Parts: sequence; structure tokens; C-alpha cells
Amino acid sequence: MSFEVEGRLHKKFDTENKTDTFQAREFVIEIDGGGYPQFIKFQLVQDRCALVDNYEEGEQIKVHFDLRGREWNEKYFTNLNAWRIEKGGAAQATNTPPAAEEGGFPAAGDEPVTAADDDLPF
Repeated sequence: MSFEVEGRLHKKFDTENKTDTFQAREFVIEIDGGGYPQFIKFQLVQDRCALVDNYEEGEQIKVHFDLRGREWNEKYFTNLNAWRIEKGGAAQATNTPPAAEEGGFPAAGDEPVTAADDDLPF
């Protein structure tokens, strides 16, 4: 299952050689969490470790990733494995709410609708 998220590149870490044949690199993006910033850590593995090299800290990026989970000694671990990174779009950064459609919800200042022939018992 594939996901994507957009945010500001907060921190890049060095590539770590876990074994002779396996390497991993982590990076963190910051997203707006509704009042408090959220810092999300991603992992790049093997030949994808260099994907984050093309971006500077503070730059807006879009990360495509997969969820990975495993069990070890009755403990559970979750990784967000990034497989593609793109330059972030300007449309996401503006935080402009979408325009309301005609016939949708009433505006906050509208008078409440009251029914004259209400036969409900409460």
C-alpha cells in the first residue's frame, strides 16, 4: 500500500551501513498538525539512500512511501519506507480552504429553519 505526504524537510541524517550488504538513511519532515507541528521520520534503504541528497533542509517536498511493520521478541516496529521524493507543490503550502459549493451547508450567520407543523413528541 502506497501513501504520500507533503511537508518541509526538517533534518537529513547520514547513511548508516547496518551490515555489509544493507544500508539505511533517515530523514524528517515537518507537517502542520493543526496547531502543533508534527515531525515525521522516514527511512530510505539501499540504492534509495541518495534520494534526499537533491533537497536542502527547509525545502518543501512530497514523499511517497510504504508502511512496513514487523514483530521481534513480542515487540512491534513500524517503518515509513520512502521510495520517491519530489519537490513540493505551491498549492499545498498556501493553506487556502476550498470554496463552498452552492446548496451546501448554511452559512454561520443564517437564521435557523423552524417548522410550523412539527408533530414530533420532543
